[in-house]
Amino acid sequence: MRSKKALANVITSLLLQFTLILSGFIIPWLIIRTYGSSVNGVIASITQFLAFFSLIEGGIGGVVRAALYKPLARNDVITVSRTLKSAEKFFKNISYVFIAFLLLMAIGYPYLVSYGFNKTFIFTLVIILGFRTISQYLFGMTYQILLQADQKSYLTSLLHIIAVVLSTIIATILINLGASIHIVQLFSAFIFVLKPIALHIYVKRKYKIINDATEDKSALKQKWDGLGHHIAYFLHNRTDIVLLTLFTNVIEVSVYSIYLMVATGIRNLTTTFASGIEAVFGDMIAKGEKESLENNFNIFEFLFFLLTTVLFTSAALLILSFVSVYTKGVTDANYFRPLFAYILLAAEAAYCIRLPYHSVVIAAGHFKQTRNGAFLEATINILFSLALVNYFGIIGVAFGTLCAVSFRTIQYALYLSKNILNRSILKFIKRILVNSSAIVITVFISRLIPLTVVDNYFQWVVYACKISAITFFVTIFINYIFYRKDMSGLINIFKKMLKKKINF
Repeated sequence: MRSKKALANVITSLLLQFTLILSGFIIPWLIIRTYGSSVNGVIASITQFLAFFSLIEGGIGGVVRAALYKPLARNDVITVSRTLKSAEKFFKNISYVFIAFLLLMAIGYPYLVSYGFNKTFIFTLVIILGFRTISQYLFGMTYQILLQADQKSYLTSLLHIIAVVLSTIIATILINLGASIHIVQLFSAFIFVLKPIALHIYVKRKYKIINDATEDKSALKQKWDGLGHHIAYFLHNRTDIVLLTLFTNVIEVSVYSIYLMVATGIRNLTTTFASGIEAVFGDMIAKGEKESLENNFNIFEFLFFLLTTVLFTSAALLILSFVSVYTKGVTDANYFRPLFAYILLAAEAAYCIRLPYHSVVIAAGHFKQTRNGAFLEATINILFSLALVNYFGIIGVAFGTLCAVSFRTIQYALYLSKNILNRSILKFIKRILVNSSAIVITVFISRLIPLTVVDNYFQWVVYACKISAITFFVTIFINYIFYRKDMSGLINIFKKMLKKKINF
């Protein structure tokens, strides 16, 4: 059963990421050309500020998932119901807090932006963009966590795909009809309200949840420890744009958001392969399958290093030409920022490398043991970014993120080696060195290709195919030399997954 769920989670997550990437390219492109870079920057900035509210959620999702693995494995309906009752109460309470937070932000945010927008324009835009978040906490968060813990992420992915497709189609039509940005965002918000409602209906019908179960407060006992992990994740994704809003202007935010769109698209493709893996590891830990955990972790660690190297090396060699084509004809901002692009991609690559380590730590419920590392990551990110933003702008905040994420990735590898898998840290160092050599060789070979003029998407795709092919074959060859056993194990897993006979 684990095999079928894992395969379904990976496939639907891949489809979701491709959908998000496509939508992420279309909508900002239309907004920049229709409303200007300043409006695109304001939307990106408001979205990041609203995300500060997710700090109140405090990483409770990971804590709840960890608390659900054992009762789900044992079909303990009572414990599952009590845990969900605690989570549902928590999320309902913070949704009320968010309403107050949203109103305060709608009033205060207009004073942060002085780029020709009146206060009413900003106030209403904040309210509209916050509407979707409220519905998420009121209806769908608890049930989304349940499905993730039960290795059914494919259901939430399918609902999200439908919402993104509908939202993109409606937004495209409205923008071409000349609708205001407020109308476009309002219709998008209404579409996404349907997702949590659908989750609510599905769980009520498919799970024997005891509605009047008593709250199990002990299920959330590690919520403050989970806060550290959530803060680190939050700052990785949100700090830069917030600081750029405060210390630069919305034009710089727009530039940052375009490069971030590409970087997060690549990151999300990589993280797709982690879909449901935490739940699989959690199930193994709950059932005491230590040997299976160690064997499968080695293979997934190999997979993530492989994917990260191929995708991010290709992205580094292609991102400038893509942004040039994407922003062709736009003259209200300078979108050619090579050093910033490379630093940003390096930060996202470091984040992807740590995903297998993070998944096992969360699956094992080691929130308290690893919270200090999370707090240190957040501190490094803030201090470095604050110190550098006034002098180097978007390059400074990206470098701060790179330093913080690199520290946390190393800390995760050290903790896992000493406390969960009991293996040498030299294995992690060796993977870094092997894949770094693949990057150097790829860059050297790519420089031998004659310079290609890239003026449109067709030319870019042709060029991208050449670069991606070089990166893929070089990385595969280098890793095959050093990790034949891992590569053989990975191939066998994929074969068995396709035959639906895998036995993790």
